[in-house]
Amino acid sequence: MTEQEVKKQIQELSEKINFYNYEYYQKNNSVISDYDFDQLLNQLIELEEKFPHLRLEDSPTQRVGGAITKEFPTVYHKYPMLSLGNTYNEQELLDFDARVKKAIAEEDVEYICELKFDGVAISLTYENGILKQAVTRGDGVRGDDITPNARTIRSMPLRIEGDNIPESFEVRGEVFLPKKEFDRINAQIVEENEQREKAGRKPMTLLANPRNAASGTLKMQDSSIVSKRKLDCYLYALLGENLGANTHEEALRQLTAWTFNVSPTYKKCNSIQEVLDFIKDWETKRNSLPLETDGIVIKVNNYAQQQQLGFTSKSPRWAIAYKYKAESAKTELESVSYQVGRTGAITPVANLKPVQLAGTVVKRASLHNANEIERLNLHLNDWVYVEKGGEIIPKITGVDMSLRKEGAKKIDFIHECPACGTPLVRAEGEAVHFCENSAHCPPQIKGKIEHFIQRQAMNIESLGPETIEQLLDTGLVKDAADLYLLTEESLLTLERFGKRSAEKLLQGVEASKSQAFSKVLFAIGIRFVGATVAEKLANYFHSMDALSQATVESLVEVPDIGERIAQSVVNYFEIEENRQFVGKLREVGLNFELSEEETTLNSEALKGKTFVVSGVFSVSRDEMKQLVKQHGGKIVSSVSSKLDYLLAGDKMGPSKLEKAKKFNTIVLGEEDFYQMLEQGAEDGVNAE
Repeated sequence: MTEQEVKKQIQELSEKINFYNYEYYQKNNSVISDYDFDQLLNQLIELEEKFPHLRLEDSPTQRVGGAITKEFPTVYHKYPMLSLGNTYNEQELLDFDARVKKAIAEEDVEYICELKFDGVAISLTYENGILKQAVTRGDGVRGDDITPNARTIRSMPLRIEGDNIPESFEVRGEVFLPKKEFDRINAQIVEENEQREKAGRKPMTLLANPRNAASGTLKMQDSSIVSKRKLDCYLYALLGENLGANTHEEALRQLTAWTFNVSPTYKKCNSIQEVLDFIKDWETKRNSLPLETDGIVIKVNNYAQQQQLGFTSKSPRWAIAYKYKAESAKTELESVSYQVGRTGAITPVANLKPVQLAGTVVKRASLHNANEIERLNLHLNDWVYVEKGGEIIPKITGVDMSLRKEGAKKIDFIHECPACGTPLVRAEGEAVHFCENSAHCPPQIKGKIEHFIQRQAMNIESLGPETIEQLLDTGLVKDAADLYLLTEESLLTLERFGKRSAEKLLQGVEASKSQAFSKVLFAIGIRFVGATVAEKLANYFHSMDALSQATVESLVEVPDIGERIAQSVVNYFEIEENRQFVGKLREVGLNFELSEEETTLNSEALKGKTFVVSGVFSVSRDEMKQLVKQHGGKIVSSVSSKLDYLLAGDKMGPSKLEKAKKFNTIVLGEEDFYQMLEQGAEDGVNAE
């Protein structure tokens, strides 16, 4: 067979297999037997192995998986993946409708209603019709590149064909594990555990629920295992330039024409009453679907109206999610245990007789604090009502008093830390009890290290909870600073630790030394000092030395820093053990002050001027804010009479613009802003 003949056969086999995949996974139409399908696939695999240079970029053999991914690269989303505002009642939907109509000055608004699927949000990028990249939602600004795993999803086209396909575009959707696959996998685990029990091996854990299973599957390192999980995906959004769609409905039809798996359950509604009817219609009907759902997403259909409505900092003003009332179940309270967080906060947890609720088995529920236990008047062996808040987190909502046993023991909140025995304290006006033994309480130490290594802090991705526990149990570390004293020799003494894993961990620890001062400040874990507060404190005080000597009075002078945060910072540095910990971090070489680049202004073009930055720009919004700061400007969060400039990008919400007009604030576009920087820099040079 000539190479040209092989190329033609590979092309024909690929087209056949793609067609059969589409018919089976999207049309539920089996036009070929499983045996015959497997024979075709095996033929293609054999040809590609013999002639790897002829393998097509979108070959259906990628569905089988096999790629091993040790790390998932971080990718910044071109368009932020914002969350939706939630509502649980009809009146709030009526209010949403009224706000939309008022903002766009229209009486008639079309809405698209879509079921809110309970899966994992994903963003797919296609170039020249071929799937190039698949990225998880992450924090909305950046996510993980899971392309090899996404390619194993049979209903997701690796290549699309048709008319007027843009050179590049993005599709968004929800990856999910179908209910029947969830049940099949758990049945396999039960069967496997029977064999493990006979062999005296540790049993495997059952999958908790389809959503968590889908999320965990997408982050598996071996794509061949992902392929066997048979994930599915519904697509519901099309983004890009020159797409030819003026409405969301047109975009959904275009996705369907391009063979994307769009759920046929959506509907265009011409009034808010039709929306309410749709919600009512699907309240019980949704349970017959092959996946879990928890509500309805309502979107303004017209794209021009969407653009007019704009966005808040967290969500679009043209869309809202209606959440169905949480399912409720009744079960017995068997006991109450107590968890210790990294800050020493004590959280009571109800241990329940297992009960089925919203598609999962619930065994535990948070009781929040002592006040909640008192409010519920809980006694041991009470029969309690359990709901899932937002159908995710189980909570106890009440007690069936008619089933309370005579002489049942009342549950009283503990007085000592369950981990170290230290007497608990509760500050006046606060609901939470705390263990103050932060330096020696085991769960606090573990929690502090887990906080220290997270992405927004020191970003040590090569270190996980199990390894941290090993390091603590063996005494190799006593706090986060000890991570920087680890050696390859010491790590090789740990169970299941090889040379490669030791090298990887040490490389991650060493790389973290380059993290900025603000990241270090967030990482040390001062109570109430989140990532944003840490950045503000770093920019104001410039060094750990200056911050550690600051008073409450000087701290509250920092914009947006209140007395509670100020007092917490002062309290932290008053404790000797904290000062020793910070000293150890200094010795290993972490950044304890702003870099010269961070403190040196590019110019003073914007000195003394305040800016609100809103909308979408050619660079990220954070980069625009950084430009303002680098040229002497100050970022503020809201439009007021004292604001100098509103820096307005595309899709900026109308409310900020209205306020700017009200206060006669100057509104700058992106090009205007760059011209201002250039002019300011020239003026500075001329002044010299």
